[in-house]
Parts: sequence; structure tokens; C-alpha cells
Amino acid sequence: MRIRALGVIDDAVVELSPGFTAVTGETGAGKTMVVTSLGLLLGGRADAALVRVGAKAAVVEGRIVVPPDAPAARRAAEAGAELDESGDEEAALLVSRTVSAEGRSRAHVGGRSVPVGLLAELSDDLVAVHGQTDQQGLLRAARQREALDRYAGEAVAVPLAAYGAAYKRLRAVSAELEELTTRARERAQEADLLRFGIDEVAAAEPQPGEDTELAAEAQRLGHAEALASAATTAHGALAGDPADPEGVDAATLVGGAHRALEAVRAHDPSLAALADRLGEVHILLSDVAGELAGYADDLDADPLRLAAVEERRAALTQLTRKYGEDISDVLAWAEQSAARLAELEGDDDRIGELTAERESLRGELAGHARALTEARADAAKRFADAVTEELAELAMPHARVSFDLKHTESTEDGNGLEIDGRTLAFGPHGTDEVELLLTPHPGAQPRPIAKGASGGELSRVMLAVEVVFAGADPVPTYLFDEVDAGVGGKAAVEVGRRLARLAKSAQVVVVTHLPQVAAFADRHLVVEKTDDGSVTRSGVQAMEGEDRVRELSRMLAGQEDSQLARAHAEELLEAARAGS
Repeated sequence: MRIRALGVIDDAVVELSPGFTAVTGETGAGKTMVVTSLGLLLGGRADAALVRVGAKAAVVEGRIVVPPDAPAARRAAEAGAELDESGDEEAALLVSRTVSAEGRSRAHVGGRSVPVGLLAELSDDLVAVHGQTDQQGLLRAARQREALDRYAGEAVAVPLAAYGAAYKRLRAVSAELEELTTRARERAQEADLLRFGIDEVAAAEPQPGEDTELAAEAQRLGHAEALASAATTAHGALAGDPADPEGVDAATLVGGAHRALEAVRAHDPSLAALADRLGEVHILLSDVAGELAGYADDLDADPLRLAAVEERRAALTQLTRKYGEDISDVLAWAEQSAARLAELEGDDDRIGELTAERESLRGELAGHARALTEARADAAKRFADAVTEELAELAMPHARVSFDLKHTESTEDGNGLEIDGRTLAFGPHGTDEVELLLTPHPGAQPRPIAKGASGGELSRVMLAVEVVFAGADPVPTYLFDEVDAGVGGKAAVEVGRRLARLAKSAQVVVVTHLPQVAAFADRHLVVEKTDDGSVTRSGVQAMEGEDRVRELSRMLAGQEDSQLARAHAEELLEAARAGS
């Protein structure tokens, strides 16, 4: 991993052992920046304050070796990343993260720019990070339940998935049922208004387009006399007035013109064409005159019919004023309202159906919750026994851990699950309240680990928990950030020995201040500042031979050249080689 312009680190390269790597250094030397760098590569939150003063951006680059068929490798390939495959058994994934001084963050995987969220996805299969903040997190009951479920694997995951699906459906049914029952008055009022409107429209029996037709008829009836006079006058002009035999009309004149041309059409084809056109005009005039005569005869100036039309139009106007722009809109409103009314009137049936489904879901949920409790109880015993065995390896031979699975009686009517004669409160994860207990020595009462363990004991309990997790849910790399705080003496030696044993099956990186732990490392890295307060390329050194003895001496006594400290350091290294 290469780190540039991050915190106190100017430019440094960190080479980690495939086994156990210990990172040490004076307080404030920059050990935490190593952890922070790895966190950035794993998709951690970017903070502009991490950028070294005077630099434009901080950059962290890492080379991660994974099997080509590993989930992380497949996910990276799906995102377009290119893997550097050096053989059939392993491939290198190049990952980088840049944080600008303005706080902007960019990520690259395998030479391809990717969302930062992808780094977090990859990290789930690559690295498990554990620090003192994680210890504090495991003090919370919710995290302890998550830890137990994670350890149990499919035994809990299967009933938990079934429970979760039923719980989600129960929430949806209960919400709909509550909405239907609490809004009953509003829906009843809506139904009454719809029913009144539908009845009003049905009583009027409007027909599609009726309002348009009546408007036209009212216009005609209201001006009947003027229309009849105009039709009669036009008819007289076209066909003549029977009361005036000497009068001249258009049809007669056109007819005379047509006959005159017909008499000579044989002598000139162009004149014949005009004669044909006059013939057509004569026919058209005769037709129009006939229709005018029929229109005048059929026109009815009936005041009673006009009154009936206006009354009907007034009734339709009442409907359009309330329910639509025209009668077509009114009819559409009535159809939609009838469907809505049927829906509202069916609410009582729906309430009954939902109530029955809710009770059925409660019974189903109770069965899943019971299965979940049984699976957790079985996993809790196995988990507690495994952690207790680990504690014996960590100089706590008489300590025991156990899980307390508690249940709370439901105090709200109808809101609990009936399980084995009890009404239990429940949530999205079941009815179980999980708490991790510690019995530090025989005769002591089991107490929650937050109250029953000292700082050193808590560190060892958490380490034991993580080691058990490593067997149940392994990842290639484990990072421990000063989880050995508060531990010393023989317990510290046992912590180092246990980490070395874990490193036989996974890569382990430990940031520590304990020489007893660092002595067990396959590679010992020391972070050192230069005189100007920065960590340069040469500021992360791998300690070997005499240099490692000197660093352990400094950690033991604060004096690199103390003969007593050197002897103790050499003894630690020898014991570590023999005991790991």
C-alpha cells in the first residue's frame, strides 16, 4: 500500500506480510494513518481534514491479491476492472482512492473509475476491520444479536428471512386496516356525496350529445318566424311567387338561357360546354328551391316545444355545473363515481378480509419467531462455548461467556405474538432480546460484558469473539487497531500468540503498542517521523534482526540501548518463535 499526503504521512510505502504484520511506533507517529489509509481503500468516509497541509489531494493505492474466482474479483470485473492475473490461483486487484483538499473523493479499481460504494462492497469479502470503536459497538444489544445471527449462518438466516417476509406483510396489512378503520367517517361522507350525485344524474337520464342538440333546437325554435320568412323569400326568388304570375325568378331565367344555348350547341363545342354548365345550374337551383319549400313547410314555431326544450336545457345545466364541462363529461364522472362508490361500499368486506389475514399472519409469524428462537439458542450455546475456549487461550482460564435470550411480554392489546401461552412483544428481527454475558471467575454472577469486564478483559473477550467469527465467516485479511488496549503481562503474550495462530489461516495486521504482541509478528513495521514532523518514504521501516530488538526494547522500557530491555526483547522474540 502506498500512502501520499495523508495526515502526517508525506509519502510512504507499507508492505504487509501474508501472515502476521505488526505496526508500531511512538504515539502520534502516524500508526493510525495506516489504518485510515486501509479504511479509505475499503470505501470509508473521506474527510478533507485528512489531506496533508499544503497538498492538493491525498492518495492511497493498494495491491490486493485474490483468487481469480473470488466474489470480490468477480464483482470488480463486473464493474469493468482489469485484474492482473499472475497465475491460475491468484490475481492482483489494483485499488486507489483520492481525496482532494476540497473534500471530493474518487475511486479506481483495476484502472477503471468506479463509485466509492463499490469499494465498500468489495471490502465485505476482503477485510474485516476491528478497532476499539468496534468493541464499543459490540457492547450494544443490537450488535450482539447481529453477531450471533452472523455466527449461526443459514440456521438463523433461513427462518429470519421467512420471518422478515411475514413481518413486512403484517405491517402492510395492519397499516391498510388502520387506514380503513380510522377513516371510516370520511369514507362514509364521500360515499354519500357520490351516491347523491349518481342518483341525480340517473334521474335526469342525459344522453350523449343531448345538450348540443337541444341548444341547436332552441336556436331554431326561438327564431322560427324569421327563418320561415327568409326561406319563403329565397324560394320565391329562385322558383317564383305563385301569387305573382308575371314575376321573374332565377330558375326561369337560367332555364331560358340554357334553352337558347342548347339550340345552337351543335355549331360550336365551346358553347356546348357552357350550355351543359347552365343545365347543371338550373338543376341545382330547382333542388335548392324544393328544399327551401320543404324547410318552410316543416318549420314549427311551437311555443310549447320551445318551453320544453329550455326546461330540459336548464336541467342539464344543473348537471354540468356540478359534474363536468358538458354532458359527455357528466356521464364519464357518473361512471367513475359508480366504480369508486363500489370500492367504498366494499370496504366493510375488505376490513373483514384484512382482519382475517392479519390474524393468520400473526400465527405464521409466531411459528417463524419460535423457530428463530430455537436456532439462536442452539447457536448461542455453540458460540459461547467457542469464545470460552478462546478465553482460556488468552489467560482467562476461569472466565465463561454466555448469551441471555430474553423476551418481553406485550402490554398492548392485540400487538403481541402468542407463543407457548405467552403474548410476546416482537419486532423486525423476532421476539428475542440478545445479550452477551461474562462470568469472569467461578462463583461470580454472569453480567453484561459492558459491566462485567475490565478494559483488558473486554479487549480479550472481543478478540476471542473475532477469532470465533474468523472460523465461522472467514475473510482473507483481518485488521486489529489497538484492540489489545488495557492488556499487559502474560495476557499480552497470549494475545500475541492467538493472533499468530489466526495468521496461519489469514492475513493479520495489528496496530499495537505492546511488545509482547509485536514479538509474534512475521513482519514488524515501525512508523517514524522525520525531524520536520512528517512521515516520508523511508518513514515506514521493516524491522529485522538487531533493529527489531532495538524497537522492542524501546517499547518495553522507552530506552533502545538498555541492556536489560534488550535482553527482555530477545527473550520475547525467542519465546514467540517457540510458542507460535
